[in-house]
Amino acid sequence: MHQQSRNGRITGYTYGPVPSRRLGFSLGIDIIPFKICSYDCIYCQLGKTTDMTLLRKDYTPVQEILSEIREIIKQNKQIDFLTFSGSGEPTLHSGIGHLINEIKKLTKIPIAVLTNGSLLHLAEVREDLRNADVVIPTLCTADESVFRKIHRGHENIDLQKLIDGYISFRKIFKGKLWLEVMLIKGINDKPQQIQKMKAVIDSIGPDKIQINTVVRPPNEDYAVPAAFETMQEARKILGEKSEITSDFTETVKEGTDKNTLEMIVAIITRRPITTGDLAKITRMHDSEILKYTQILSQQGRISISKHEGKIFYVVRGNDDRTQRSE
Repeated sequence: MHQQSRNGRITGYTYGPVPSRRLGFSLGIDIIPFKICSYDCIYCQLGKTTDMTLLRKDYTPVQEILSEIREIIKQNKQIDFLTFSGSGEPTLHSGIGHLINEIKKLTKIPIAVLTNGSLLHLAEVREDLRNADVVIPTLCTADESVFRKIHRGHENIDLQKLIDGYISFRKIFKGKLWLEVMLIKGINDKPQQIQKMKAVIDSIGPDKIQINTVVRPPNEDYAVPAAFETMQEARKILGEKSEITSDFTETVKEGTDKNTLEMIVAIITRRPITTGDLAKITRMHDSEILKYTQILSQQGRISISKHEGKIFYVVRGNDDRTQRSE
């Protein structure tokens, strides 16, 4: 059932447009129910996977998704990309290829797919994604044991299968392949580990290598951001196609976006609050909340505090109030 947020966004299967570090103003398309995934990554900002699976099926109704996207496009908002992402692994949806092809008939706005890449070894998934404009899969290591430590994936996924899938997809894909390298301090950020990754990445041949690290509260406390100096060294090793993915710093342009920021601050001012509670109050998507809280954190207006294993957002300077919260 579709919900209408107080700032006018339709929040059934889409969220935003929200500022993205890589894609400008991105309209998120969320086609997988919350935390159905093939991985349980230690760095995931959405928390633990509740349903780990490799089963592909129509998790959400394709026609309803298309109808919602059609309505959003009519609003003429600033949208730089239509991005499949959100609550779970989007390639688990067996209708993603049909959705991409039908969206292409509606608009010229480019389509991006954020994926963990775990299903690209399947020919049907490679075919489903071949008409996207940008596909951004993840590669964190060239070592099987580190791969399992970081992603804690389904037992039928292994690193070599992942790499083979990437290589096969690159051969048929005419769009842009941007490979995300997620670095985690003390786990996969040593120069020798990155050197091994470079050999694998060279065999894949992406258009870009985007070096990233943990920027939002992670699934596990030990998933700590890599140092900026480490990321700079990784960029030297990985070569001219690589870039450090910087945080989104463009000024929020639309009045509704500014109103959203102020609304969130007003809510947090009343009491410390979790991402989930903010999403319920505002009727916004968890991923959308994370985008805006990141901007507010960068502006120095809010901070993060932990209490009894939960992450709370607080107004800067009021961190001690979490000790009195539920």
